[in-house]
Amino acid sequence: MSMIEAEINGIPVSVPAGTTILNAAKEVGVEIPKLCYHSDLDAWAACGICVVKIEGSPKMLRACATAIAPGMKVITHDPEVVEVRRTVLELILSTHPNDCLQCSRSGNCELQTLSADFGIREIPFEERIEKIEPDTSTTSIVLNPEKCVKCGRCVLVCQDMQGVHALEFIGRGDGTRLAPAADVTLEESPCIKCGQCSAHCPVGAIYEKDETKEVWNEIKKNEKHCVVQVAPAVRVAIGEAFDMEPGELATGQLYTALRRLGFDAVFDTNFTADLTILEEGTEFVKRVTEGGELPQLTSCCPAWTDYMEKYATDFIPNFSSAKSPQQMLGAMAKSYYAEKAEIDPKDMFVVSIMPCTAKKFEVGRDDNMNSTGFQDVDVALTTRELARMIKQAGIDFKSLPDEEAD
Repeated sequence: MSMIEAEINGIPVSVPAGTTILNAAKEVGVEIPKLCYHSDLDAWAACGICVVKIEGSPKMLRACATAIAPGMKVITHDPEVVEVRRTVLELILSTHPNDCLQCSRSGNCELQTLSADFGIREIPFEERIEKIEPDTSTTSIVLNPEKCVKCGRCVLVCQDMQGVHALEFIGRGDGTRLAPAADVTLEESPCIKCGQCSAHCPVGAIYEKDETKEVWNEIKKNEKHCVVQVAPAVRVAIGEAFDMEPGELATGQLYTALRRLGFDAVFDTNFTADLTILEEGTEFVKRVTEGGELPQLTSCCPAWTDYMEKYATDFIPNFSSAKSPQQMLGAMAKSYYAEKAEIDPKDMFVVSIMPCTAKKFEVGRDDNMNSTGFQDVDVALTTRELARMIKQAGIDFKSLPDEEAD
């Protein structure tokens, strides 16, 4: 592998050929500010905040999309560069609502963080905010184009990574706006509710539909037996909301927190993940020995099944007929568990904590999700929603003792 020798702010750097200035700078401890760039995606150079100067060149280049060259002398920070970046931020803010306190990303917004870093207190440009109503047509995701900074991350992840093509930019110049393809609602688009757009959005333009109030109301009314299930990924992700190390396991603390929130029974979706293996394995053996469509495809992920139903209908017979682990636990809770606990299923409220926004869509996608005569899972919350509930309840998550699931 050929190496490139260059300088960044006078510091020698040696990186593989093809390395961008942005990543080369990281090698020598220099952080170049950015907004549109995401490490998962190809650089699109949309925002212009990462501009740098090259010695001997009259132009400023965008560090995220420019490969460092042999002998290049890069200046990442000086008064002129900082002023250009500040102006770019001020222009973005002049077209962005300032209702941060009501925003889903408040306190975790990349634009908010950049504005604080640059000490921006007022905007010297005329405010030009186009009033666009949020798209609340799906049960999973809310699209609020008014807050869009046109970074393009959601479009790139939807089109290039997921292959769904549900989102695009419509119009030109000042009239450019984010919208579902063909300018329809998100529900009418090919959207599979996977939530990758939300996960990659740097601001509050796309976020999961919050259903925590409904859960709080059921717990508060105390009229139903409230059951909660937790997906395996949540026990790893939840800690990040409480300043724990990314990837740190918090299984026991999570069970404790759920009981303190007021849930009557705490189940782990690991159990029905095992049931899924048994069900899909049994079905596979039957297809091999008695005949059936092969290969057999798992039906565990609602976004995956939705994608196949929209883009590869000829593979629908290959799907396993088994429910997902989430739906299996809902069915088990309102049948087997209800019988064992001598509780009428109509008096049971089942909540699932899942890492995926598509699970919100799955709970009511069709009549198969009502196998007990009632909706098997009543509400699906994301990890972020659960974290907010724990904080609202005043629970010091990091100091909680470990408990076991029911």
